[in-house]
Amino acid sequence: MNTSHPTPVHFTPALTRIVATVSVGFVVTQLDVTIVNIALVRIATDLHAKVAGLQWIVDAYTLAFAVLMLSGGVLGDRYGARRLYAIGLVVFAFASLACGLAANPVMLIASRALQGAGAAAMLPNSLALLNEACRHDRALRARAVGFWTAAGAISIAAGPVAGGLLIAAFGWRSIFLVNLPLCAAGLWAALAWIPAPRRHAHDAGAASASAVRSLDVRGQLLAVVALTAFTGAVIEWRPLGFTHWAVAGGFALALVAGFAFVSLEARTRDPMVPLAMLRNRTFSAAVLFGICVNLTYYGTVFVLALYLQHARGETPLQAGLAFIPLTGGFLLSNIVSGHVVAHYGTRRPMIVGALIAGAGYALLISVNASTPLAYMLLAFLLIPSGMGLAVPAMTTAVLSSVEPARAGTASALLNTARQAGGAVGVAAFGAL
Repeated sequence: MNTSHPTPVHFTPALTRIVATVSVGFVVTQLDVTIVNIALVRIATDLHAKVAGLQWIVDAYTLAFAVLMLSGGVLGDRYGARRLYAIGLVVFAFASLACGLAANPVMLIASRALQGAGAAAMLPNSLALLNEACRHDRALRARAVGFWTAAGAISIAAGPVAGGLLIAAFGWRSIFLVNLPLCAAGLWAALAWIPAPRRHAHDAGAASASAVRSLDVRGQLLAVVALTAFTGAVIEWRPLGFTHWAVAGGFALALVAGFAFVSLEARTRDPMVPLAMLRNRTFSAAVLFGICVNLTYYGTVFVLALYLQHARGETPLQAGLAFIPLTGGFLLSNIVSGHVVAHYGTRRPMIVGALIAGAGYALLISVNASTPLAYMLLAFLLIPSGMGLAVPAMTTAVLSSVEPARAGTASALLNTARQAGGAVGVAAFGAL
C-alpha cells in the first residue's frame, strides 16, 4: 500500500530573507499612508495649509499609488518583479527626500504624488516576489502572506506613533527623511537576497511576446482622470458646495472618464484592468472587501489624528501614543490569520474579521471632545484585531483565484482598489 504523502514545504533561511526583504517595501509604503496624519497640524502651521490642502497632502500619495499600481504590476509581470521592486525603492527614496525639503504645500503635494509612484512599483511586485518564493504552495503562501501583511499592518498602525516620536524629537520633516535608510536597506537586500528571475525554455516565448506588448496608456490616463476628478470633487464639496462648477464638473468628469475607461478596457487587446478577472466571484468579492477596509480605516485615522490634536488639544506625540493599541492588535491577529487561513480557508476569517472591526467602528460613532480615552481603547483594539484577521485572508483569496503568471497584475488590481478606497475615505471623512 502506498502511504506516501506530499512533502511539506517549510520556511527556509532563504525564504525568510525574501519575506523580510519584500516586507521592507510594504512597510515604507504603508508607513507613509498614516505617518503623515499625525503631522498635519504642524504642516498646516508651517506651510499655511488649509483643511482641503491637508486632504490633498494625504490623498496625493494614495491617488498616485492607486492609479499607477496596475501599471506597476503589469511591468513587473513583463520585465521582472525584482527589477520593478528595486526601481520603486529608488523612486520612493528620492521622493521622500523631496518631501522633507518641501517649502510650500504645492511642493509637498507633488513630492507625495511621486512617493505614490514609487510605492506603486513596489507593492504589487513585492507580493509577486513572495508568491514566487513560496513556489505557489498554498499553505506556505498563507503563512508568508500573514507575516508580510503583519509587517505592513503594523507599520500602518504604528505610523501615528512613529510620527509623534519623530516630530517631538526632530520636527515634521523627519517623518519623510526616515524613509531614506529604510529604502537603502531594502534595495541592498533585494539585490543580495532575491535571486534573479530564472526563465525556462517554455517560458521564453511567452515572456518575449508579453515584453513587446505596450502598456494600456489610454486606460492609464483615463483612470488618473476619473479617480482624481472624483476625489477632488469630494474634497472640495464642503468648502465650495455641490453646485460650484469645480465640484459639479469634477463629478461629471469622473463619471464620463469612468465610463470611457470601462468601455476601453472591454475592447482593448492588452487592458490595464483585465475585466475577466472581475468576473471571478472570489476575486471580485475580495476586491470589494478591500475597498471597504481601506475606505473606513484611512478615513478614520485622518479624522482621529485631527480630533486628538484639535478637539482634545494633545501634542503630536500624545496623539501618536494614543494609537499604540492599533499596533498590538494588528501584530497578533495578522500572525494568527496565516494559520487560520491555512486550516479554514479565506471566507470565514474575512467574515469574522469584518464583524470584529465593525464593532470597533461602531464604538467611535459617539465620540466627542470629552470622551475618555479609555472608552476609545476598546475600539482601538477591536479594529486592528478584525482587520488583521481579515486582510491576509483577503490577499490569499486573490492570489488563489488567478493563475500564477497573473499574480502581479492581480495583486496590483486588489491594492489599486484598496488605495482608491482609502483616497475616497480621506476625502469623504474629511468633508464631514
